[in-house]
Amino acid sequence: MATESNKRVVESLVEAINQQDWARFDELVAPGFVRHSSTFGQSQARTKESLRAYLMAEFETFPDGCESINFLVAEGDKVVVHSRFRGTQAGALGPLPPTGRVLSADLISVYRVVDGRIAEAWVEWDALSGLIQLGHLRAPM
Repeated sequence: MATESNKRVVESLVEAINQQDWARFDELVAPGFVRHSSTFGQSQARTKESLRAYLMAEFETFPDGCESINFLVAEGDKVVVHSRFRGTQAGALGPLPPTGRVLSADLISVYRVVDGRIAEAWVEWDALSGLIQLGHLRAPM
């Protein structure tokens, strides 16, 4: 089944990113890849190379960062993932200094798989909660 195969591609991508296996990442992500996200004003990643650079920078901020998949749902060429990212902020987050605090964030991602490779992704998470967890913002009263 194509949906089961597409799920395995997404699981393999998450595993490759967690292991910082950039050669495997390159095999799994299509050359014309595009990532969409409005979370925290994130820019669009318009190429596989810009996504890799974004992820490598994320590991500088969260060296122990790890994404774990809670569940996947697939239909046609799309795979929806509910996952959790967990990591300690040991590096700067843009202009925000490292805090040594742990971020635990749920992500909702939708991947479009074409010919066994990730062609497009939509990723969103609660950045406000993340900034509060890391100590960069105070929780509203």
